[in-house]
Amino acid sequence: MITRQQLRLATLGLAISIAAHAQMAPSATEKPATSPQPIPAPTLVTVPTTAVLPPPNPMQPLLDFRDSDIKFNLGELMSNLRDTRHEGWVLAAYPDPKTSRPLIGAGFSLDVAERQHPQSDPLNPNLFLEPSSAQLWQAAGLDPARLQAMLTQYDEDLAAWKKRNFQRKARMQTLTPELTEDEAEQLLRISAIQAIHNARAYCRGFDDMTAYQQMALSQLVFQMGVNLEEFTHFLGAINNDPAYREASLAPGETETDAQHWKNVQSMLIQSDWARRYSTRAVAVIAMFDPNYENSPSVAERRVRTQVHPYRSHKKRRAATLKTASAHKKSAAHSTHQS
Repeated sequence: MITRQQLRLATLGLAISIAAHAQMAPSATEKPATSPQPIPAPTLVTVPTTAVLPPPNPMQPLLDFRDSDIKFNLGELMSNLRDTRHEGWVLAAYPDPKTSRPLIGAGFSLDVAERQHPQSDPLNPNLFLEPSSAQLWQAAGLDPARLQAMLTQYDEDLAAWKKRNFQRKARMQTLTPELTEDEAEQLLRISAIQAIHNARAYCRGFDDMTAYQQMALSQLVFQMGVNLEEFTHFLGAINNDPAYREASLAPGETETDAQHWKNVQSMLIQSDWARRYSTRAVAVIAMFDPNYENSPSVAERRVRTQVHPYRSHKKRRAATLKTASAHKKSAAHSTHQS
């Protein structure tokens, strides 16, 4: 017999079962579940990047040189520098007369380091370029390994021969050539172009000069390098600086073109360089004459009369001995006559 309590429990269980079934059944408006869609892979966006450019070649200004950049012929300048009145021409390393460091060709320094040479003239937009010997060597198309081997051999020869004997071999042209004629020419060419480049940095009016004035200044730079900075009076004159005009002209006085270039020449004639290297100096200073092209010999003769070279100790001693010998002979002759 089913009791009331049992009937109540059965009714409660049935109600719970119906409720659970109602929760599980989908409603009429509910959409059936769909299978999950795959997530698309992210699209890779290519962002343009700035190209990494190689560092600028410091030698590019020299490599970009064109013959039309100057009024004179580059070959004529190179020929002058090869002249024995200037640098000479040796195809093997030889010692610098002052420093004993190695030179070759027309005085090309083989072991100079790259250096800074700031532009001190705010009115001159041209910058100086002072590359190392190795950079100029490579710009001339020569193998860097050969330069290093040459420097090693030079140090060995200098230690074995000593400076004086080494220089004698160079003068007598008895050294074994270490460069061909063409290689030495290429080295001289890039060195001359560097001198021209720096001549512009020294002189604001370089492009307004005559062909021979440009050549003269380029030769000075080739021979002196950064030491030309010490010629302050000359640089002031060639750039027509206010301080130069104030020192050389009376108030209200104007300077003709001919007077200007005579004053420029005078600044060099009075220098220690002109007295020490008089033959070379006469040839270079004469080129600053505006009329040099019409009569080079007249221009050189005019300068030569104003340059007073140093007399070496040997020459002074030889002159003294000669004079003493003459006096002795004269005295002996007088005694004999008496």
